[in-house]
Amino acid sequence: MRKVYAFQAFNYSLLFYILFFFFSVSFKIIFTSSSKAPWANLNSKNKSMAESSRFDHDLVLAHKFPETTYIYTERDAAVYALGVGACGRNAIDSDELKYVYHEDGQQFVQVLPTFSALFSLGSLTNGSIDLPGLQYDPRLLLHGQQYIQIYKPFPSSASVINKVSLAGLHDKGKAAILELETKSYEKESGELLCMNRSTIFLRGAGGFSNSSHPYSYSNYPKNQAPALKIPKSQPFAVFEDCTQPSQALLYRLSGDYNPLHSDPMIAEVAGFSRPILHGLCSLGFAVRAIIKCICRGDANTIKTISGRFLLHVYPGETLITEMWLEGLRVIYQTKVKERNQAVLSGFVDLHHLTSSL
Repeated sequence: MRKVYAFQAFNYSLLFYILFFFFSVSFKIIFTSSSKAPWANLNSKNKSMAESSRFDHDLVLAHKFPETTYIYTERDAAVYALGVGACGRNAIDSDELKYVYHEDGQQFVQVLPTFSALFSLGSLTNGSIDLPGLQYDPRLLLHGQQYIQIYKPFPSSASVINKVSLAGLHDKGKAAILELETKSYEKESGELLCMNRSTIFLRGAGGFSNSSHPYSYSNYPKNQAPALKIPKSQPFAVFEDCTQPSQALLYRLSGDYNPLHSDPMIAEVAGFSRPILHGLCSLGFAVRAIIKCICRGDANTIKTISGRFLLHVYPGETLITEMWLEGLRVIYQTKVKERNQAVLSGFVDLHHLTSSL
């Protein structure tokens, strides 16, 4: 019955084209949490095409991104909070109700720090990166990591000016790595709110170095991207949270409309049994766990957030976030309970620890 509904939802000619394209070649899908999924077709024809793509790193580095504006309201902040599981276990949880409701009015609703990841979505055009000097197969694009620096608490509503720049470009042989940095300013005050750095892997776009030494450019301190090792000791805290079967449908209301997360037919073509959860949604769940267990409900103690996307999550699965406290740094790993597989890892740096720890 589900296939019948899917056929009714698509124009028949478009459906025929999609099915013909995907089933005419052997393929493997690489997915991301960006606004469109990069269909990672690894057949020999597309691979050789990608490997022969031209890559002018001088043009890429010289590119100036246009400023973008992101406007959000109290309602947007509340819908996002629900999308990453706030109040999902307990609708009257005082630690989380403040993200969706305030007795004195919605203008007092607090904003989760991971909400800022939405600001950087404007760096992508239809799920791909349009840069002069950069030619690649967009189906081989993978959103690998997200780094967020918080400079001040976010207002419950704001108009945000985003300034995007290239923070890193690296030749990894068979792949190129782009690091896009988005600095977000409150339009009214001009104050810097946060910085997002998105790490994008372009499979098949490497090999562009002009010398025997692989090309590598980075404009930020190395300590912002340390090699992360998950401790072998017992976690300081463990938090279990259940995603809802409709979790991806709720999260997509915050602006990520990739059909991989909502359309059963697209998910099936991509090799999944059903639509998958957005990676940035999983990151929101993990940071909520840290706020609850380590920060004792005070999101303003969070200074930086780093997350690496490892594996997909199906809506309805149970997420277990393990946390290790090392000074003012929380190292975390999130697993899917039903499959016992790690789906996300990273760290969160704090301004201070709560007195109760």
